[in-house]
Amino acid sequence: METIADKSLIKAPKADMEPFIPEIAKESSRTFMGIEEKLNILASGAKYDVSCSSSGSRRKNSAGGMGNAAPSGICHSWSDDGRCISLLKILQGNACAYNCSYCLNRKDSACRRAVFSPAELAELTMNFYRRNYIEGLFLSSAVIGSPDATMEMMLKTVKLLRQGHGFNGYIHMKAIPGADSMLLDEAASYVDRMSVNVEFANPKSLALFAPDKNSGAIYKPMDYLHQRSQEQKGIKLRRPFLPAGQTSQMIIGAGGESDREIINLSQDLYHGYSLKRVYYSAYAPVMEHPLLPGGPVPLWREHRLYEADWLMRFYGFEAGELLSEQQKDFSDAYDPKVGWALNHLDQFPVEVNSAPYELLLRVPGIGVLSAKKIVMTRRFSNLDFETLSRMGVVLKRAVYFITANGKYRGQVEISEETLRRRLSKPEAYARQLNIFDFIPITPQAKLPSLQL
Repeated sequence: METIADKSLIKAPKADMEPFIPEIAKESSRTFMGIEEKLNILASGAKYDVSCSSSGSRRKNSAGGMGNAAPSGICHSWSDDGRCISLLKILQGNACAYNCSYCLNRKDSACRRAVFSPAELAELTMNFYRRNYIEGLFLSSAVIGSPDATMEMMLKTVKLLRQGHGFNGYIHMKAIPGADSMLLDEAASYVDRMSVNVEFANPKSLALFAPDKNSGAIYKPMDYLHQRSQEQKGIKLRRPFLPAGQTSQMIIGAGGESDREIINLSQDLYHGYSLKRVYYSAYAPVMEHPLLPGGPVPLWREHRLYEADWLMRFYGFEAGELLSEQQKDFSDAYDPKVGWALNHLDQFPVEVNSAPYELLLRVPGIGVLSAKKIVMTRRFSNLDFETLSRMGVVLKRAVYFITANGKYRGQVEISEETLRRRLSKPEAYARQLNIFDFIPITPQAKLPSLQL
């Protein structure tokens, strides 16, 4: 049975390394290190970058080409039609010149080093694609020698894929802060999406943990690509310019930033640079440092930030509405939308048969689709609770905040203390379920009941 480790899948031409690759990279990437060995090192080094969603590309195939990102879009996990999509997520090289304290590939790290030549990585990508293991490429890299040298290597890789192999599938490339704008401009005409990781919401944390980086250098390519994208709108180009836009990523919990600082920065990135997504990565210790947390940041915090991000992008919430100077962090007991509702009980209950669409979106348990269904259906008939349930409204939360035909079914008074107790998750279910949890079933045993 053919596997990914099959040698036929990872053959690549033995090519001399380009002259601009620095000596440290040359030494770690000579022909005695096999392609499979490099693949193991550089795929492992890329696993901590989560900003590789690929939805939104409309790149079409061409005659004699290979790959197509257009029919339903490509996504890191699922496409629009429900297919599971996989990208080859890999570093061009990990021989980094920077010394970021939180990074596995930092200069002082004892990790093994490797660098792919552009020819090697392009051939490897095509070998995986031909066997239907992947549908696209997520290409990142450590800073090898200098930002310009690194960007040149990555650019040559994607040019070989597009021009040499006729590859028309999805490509996401990391933009290297500090690289020349001409390199960014050319890369944006070959790839579908680019991203620059902000890393920390507070510039002081970035200076502390990543002394070789600065926030100005990070925002400069982001701003440049945004301005160029705006200029290209409405112009028919031979190659589309960054058709799937930009993304970014922040590390959560390493620098002591509050959730309020994080979502305020996310809002600025969406408004100022038209980013498609901001990703959040709960800090997990991979390197020891006296100023970094000794253990991982709870995943529920990352989850709450994604929920808040969703509210800002699709529900019309502003960051300042979700958290304040008095409350700087989200609760682990309930989601941000419930938190907002508990702080604005004077606006509830709302009558579903007359409330405006924008207010319906702020009711816990009512999503975008169900709010649209409510607005459409109530033009023809009055809605009751049974109809709302069939529409997909989550009544176990919404019932405390709505009336239907003037009827209220919350069965408790609308007070912050009462609703906070009702809507907080039970302690027994505060952790993620484990597939290996085992409850012995005996004639006397009873399964635990959910407290709704």
